[in-house]
Amino acid sequence: MITMENVCKSYKVARRDSGFGQAFRSLFHREYEEVQALNQVSFHIGDGEMVGYIGPNGAGKSSTIKILSGILTPDSGTCVIDGRIPWRDRTEHVRHIGVVFGQRSQLWWDIPVMDSFELLKEIYSISTPQYKNKLEELTRLLNLEEILKTPTRQLSLGQRMRCELAASLLHEPKLLFLDEPTIGLDAVSKLAVRDFIKKTNKDHKTTVILTTHDMQDMEAIAERVILIGRGQILLDGTLGDLRQAACVDGELQEDSVNLDQIMAALYQKLNIM
Repeated sequence: MITMENVCKSYKVARRDSGFGQAFRSLFHREYEEVQALNQVSFHIGDGEMVGYIGPNGAGKSSTIKILSGILTPDSGTCVIDGRIPWRDRTEHVRHIGVVFGQRSQLWWDIPVMDSFELLKEIYSISTPQYKNKLEELTRLLNLEEILKTPTRQLSLGQRMRCELAASLLHEPKLLFLDEPTIGLDAVSKLAVRDFIKKTNKDHKTTVILTTHDMQDMEAIAERVILIGRGQILLDGTLGDLRQAACVDGELQEDSVNLDQIMAALYQKLNIM
């Protein structure tokens, strides 16, 4: 399904001291610093896997997802998804992926949700029978019937996220990227979203890559966890492997009673805070 081998990506970031003088000077002479976002990143993800891709802010998660989705081209290394190179075969590639960003919307703000779905139908060239069958399934599973005629801007956050999930799955993608899909949701909405994601994976064998700082999401959804820090893969295994990696002298730290505390201890141990 997904193979990344020795992928590297760096950025040039402009730097200057504060003050009007430095701002004026930078108009004529700008200094740059090279930031290594990804450094020899390699992993393989099989069909139907549910993988948590985690790490602290600035670890390289977003750069990886952008390369996998075809938005970015790496400096070096290879990435192949179902025989396609994402940034070279982008038009074909996007037909097979779905993306949900917790802080960004793919729905048009001022029109009813149903109109957004109709636009996505045309964008992805979904046949009418396939669209009707999939919409009926998603409406039932996500309980959307009462909100399809409502403009996106009038939806609550929980309602909007359910619609975002539906929008990302209308074209039946084989690969689903989830970036903070439950951010800001109440407990009931979180449980509903988690259950739906697991059911989608079970029924349609959809491969799921989840990036989140919510360790409860990770525990509920992911079967495998890849930890990245400072642009390098530091661990690839199960949540049990994460707990073991956070051990000090063979035992968990005394105050590490939940997954959030375990992750904080692990970040500190690996010096990737």
